[in-house]
Parts: sequence; C-alpha cells; structure tokens
Amino acid sequence: MKPRPSHKRLEESQQAIWIIFGGRADQAWLYPLKRGFRHCFAAIKDADGWTVLDPLSGRLLVARLPLDAAFDLPGFYRRAGLRVSGPFTPGPAAPRRLPPIFGLSCVALCRALLGADAPRAVTPYGLYRRLQKRNRKNFRKNILTRARH
Repeated sequence: MKPRPSHKRLEESQQAIWIIFGGRADQAWLYPLKRGFRHCFAAIKDADGWTVLDPLSGRLLVARLPLDAAFDLPGFYRRAGLRVSGPFTPGPAAPRRLPPIFGLSCVALCRALLGADAPRAVTPYGLYRRLQKRNRKNFRKNILTRARH
C-alpha cells in the first residue's frame, strides 16, 4: 500500500495520543461491560495544543480545546478518576481487504488512531489490558537495553 501525502503530513506533525477510559454508561447496553471501562476516547497533543475525539452514542465529538500545548491534560483526566494510557505515536494505516465488522465504536476509533499496530480488542477493558501489557513489555525492553550499554 503506497502512503498518501496526508499520511506523510501526519508523520511530520509529531502527534502524541492518549487513550482515556471511563466507567459511565449512558446506554443500557453498556451496563454488562466492566465498571470503570465502559467507554474510551482519545486526546491528541500536537505542537499547537490538544484535540479530543470522543465517539458518543450516535455521534462523534471532535473538540479542539482552548488549552496551551504545555497543559497536562492526561494528568487532569487522572485526577478526575479516569484511567489514562499513553502517550502513543500514531502508527501507519492498517491495510484492509474487507470493511470492519463492528462499525464505529469507541474502541474501533481508538484503535484506528493507533494505526496498524493497535492491539486487537472489542471492549474498552480489553483495549486497556492490551495497552498496559504492551507498555510493560516496552518498559522492560528499554531497561534491559540501557543496562547493556
């Protein structure tokens, strides 16, 4: 798959992505999901500030926040009682032969932002567990690499 010019601009934008997990359920079909992990959304930081992408029931909220780029938005969400994973860098686009089966969900949106290397998950808790596992592996790998040098 040949990268599009827009993909090149994305790589040059130096974006960082945080995935935020919360427990509120505004729809009855969300109640069976694990408490504290009934929804997820993304906060994207670039040189100019913060953008939040929040797939709500029936619509997608995209908001450019009037905050300085130095503002600690992940810390704000942590202090509010939400779980935060990141930062992640956007990965390359995932090539597909078929359209996605599940459509647009909060997990599908977050996985799409992470790119082709995003862990497979269907629920917010599944995505959280896999991201935490990946972070632990990368942390151990970095510690071992530093110890050898």
